[in-house]
Amino acid sequence: MKIHFSGEYASLLTGLSRLADRLDLHIISENHADAVTLAWQQREGPLEVEWNGQAGIIRYEKNHHAFRAFGLWAEKINTVFCNMDLQQQSFSICETPQFQSVGTLFDVSRNAVPTVKSIQSALVTLSLMGINQVMLYTEDTYEVDEYPYFGYMRGRYSQQELREIDDFAYEMGIEAIPCIQTLAHLTEALKWNYAAEIKDTSDILLVGKKETYTFIEHMIRSASSPFRTKRIHIGMDEAHQLGLGKFLKHNGYQQRFKLMNDHLQHVLHITERLGLDPMIWSDMYFHQGPRNGELYEDDVIPMEALKEIPEGISLMYWDYYHTEQDFYESSIQKHFDIGRPLIFAGGVWTWNGLAPNMGKMLSTTIPALQACKNKGVQEVVATMWGDNGAETPWMAAWFGLQLYAEYAYAEAIDEGRLESRFRFCTGGEARDFLNLGLFDETPGVEPGNGRESNPSKFLLWQDVLIGLYDANIAGIPLEDHYRDLAERLEVSVHRNPNNRHMFEWYRELAKVLSKKCTMGLRLKTAYEQKQRPVLEQLKQEIQSLIPQMNRLRQLHQKLWFQDFKPFGWEVIDMRYGSILIRLQSTVERMEDYLQENVKSLPELEVERLPFDDEWGFSDGTLGRGTYHQIVSANCMFNPA
Repeated sequence: MKIHFSGEYASLLTGLSRLADRLDLHIISENHADAVTLAWQQREGPLEVEWNGQAGIIRYEKNHHAFRAFGLWAEKINTVFCNMDLQQQSFSICETPQFQSVGTLFDVSRNAVPTVKSIQSALVTLSLMGINQVMLYTEDTYEVDEYPYFGYMRGRYSQQELREIDDFAYEMGIEAIPCIQTLAHLTEALKWNYAAEIKDTSDILLVGKKETYTFIEHMIRSASSPFRTKRIHIGMDEAHQLGLGKFLKHNGYQQRFKLMNDHLQHVLHITERLGLDPMIWSDMYFHQGPRNGELYEDDVIPMEALKEIPEGISLMYWDYYHTEQDFYESSIQKHFDIGRPLIFAGGVWTWNGLAPNMGKMLSTTIPALQACKNKGVQEVVATMWGDNGAETPWMAAWFGLQLYAEYAYAEAIDEGRLESRFRFCTGGEARDFLNLGLFDETPGVEPGNGRESNPSKFLLWQDVLIGLYDANIAGIPLEDHYRDLAERLEVSVHRNPNNRHMFEWYRELAKVLSKKCTMGLRLKTAYEQKQRPVLEQLKQEIQSLIPQMNRLRQLHQKLWFQDFKPFGWEVIDMRYGSILIRLQSTVERMEDYLQENVKSLPELEVERLPFDDEWGFSDGTLGRGTYHQIVSANCMFNPA
């Protein structure tokens, strides 16, 4: 389709050209008889899209409204063209933005660092959705010239790469905001010897020390200078051991609220000197304990004290755990009472394991966004964390981002419309993306997986001879569940060409899990009952699983290198390598036993106990684990 523009579109042209390329449209500079004309008008008010049968018009206030409106117009005009009767198919669309900004946060600090090219492609998609803000969460994945070990071998972004991202985002109507840490969450940055004198604990900076603030100033200068915006997120969340390490030894115990305020004031002197507009995570001012289930509920500091929080900052209230709208509204009001600008950050649940927790995402996002509307919050952000190695592909979260976008432009949303918008903006089928939640919403897990069970992760990585989670899954029909899921994903592969590689990996994952999930239990039963023919059969099954597991690794590797820098993949490769060699070791151990080279297999004689950790194991959940918990009960990170 050829399109000729008129009116107020000059500042949009670069972004519109990229959207047109994505949508297979051709913008022409001269009007022709076979071209569709589209007029642009910038003014205050809602975004409006019209077609009168002969020409189109888009009215918009801000650039990101214009890009969303162009997508709405293109989606609708395509239907008109399909009906082959332009003059009889007029339409009008009006949307009132519910927030001043709706954004997303990409976690680029948990090994998966997207390439500039993949971020730029994502920015085009976000622009179509109408999202106008993106944060790159960089703990140490950006260059700081004064500290060459900062982000060393971690895929850190150069200043030039960050400028390219910022330029591209600006042209798509998106504000790119640096997001760093200036207190905690700095384990990887502080593990090198250069940082020995400025760290309190392994992940927290030593507050009150001159050298610490020299270090922070270099970080802030490096992180902010490539970006147009004056806004910067300086972190400061989850510093639960603040003042309890080296600081305690040299200064004695001091109340953490005072330490936070003093430290924040030091950092604000830096941002003020650099002309920056900082924001911080608010949790340290509302909660004294580390467990997320209690977040914002207990140990709230009195409001009189909270009002002593230094001025000159915005507070970002993050919460993706609660399902009650009233709770969100109450917490928002507590933030408002402090008298500082407020931003809300929810989450699309990419960080729990190998696939997004779709049920938890839906049950927390909808009440949170409705609460934000009711209370008048003007900025919302969808976080995409990558805890424990970023095993979940980031494109698996696009449905969650679409949900945020649609809630940002309507008082209420229609599920059918949400699905059609998702199809138009991403080329994906909503039902297939929602089905990814079934990797962890298995039999034995409560509907919606509200307790964050992640069986797909612990079933993939756990050792078949050790089976630390085997007692948790005993009697659960997981083989049938994953076999059925693999069949569903076979259809998804062909129905989602834009995400074919992702669904190929997920299909293979479901196949592997259907074979491996209860293999440890079957091994132990056959061993205890001295069923040597069954053990021989199981040995052959394990042997055949090895090439299938390697195929899964290869598909994952293809998926990773499609979007991310190579740094960080070695960690995932090692996880696959570990399970591959342990499967081979299991075959060898079984051969020794079956050939009577050894009289017993002590690994299979130990009673299987339910996995007992901080997340618990009871009705409604099969358990949750991170990699080092899953693979062994022995020491893996003991420095002694």
